[in-house]
Amino acid sequence: PTTVIRFALPKESYVSLKIYDVNGRLVADLIRNKYYVPGFYQQEFNSSQYSLSSGIYFYKLESKEFTQTRRMILVK
Repeated sequence: PTTVIRFALPKESYVSLKIYDVNGRLVADLIRNKYYVPGFYQQEFNSSQYSLSSGIYFYKLESKEFTQTRRMILVK
């Protein structure tokens, strides 16, 4: 139940990374407005820390000039 979310930043920015369930409820706040310089980063997500069941979840990566939402499937 562990995965790694990788992302790259072309310029410095504050970043947020949040996990939502299929109903749009926030289930995990992995990065909360943390300052990053340009580069490549990765964040580990361990679903057992949040008592999540198998299913579809979405992670949303937000910075000052960019927002991306991706789907992930959790299989236990």
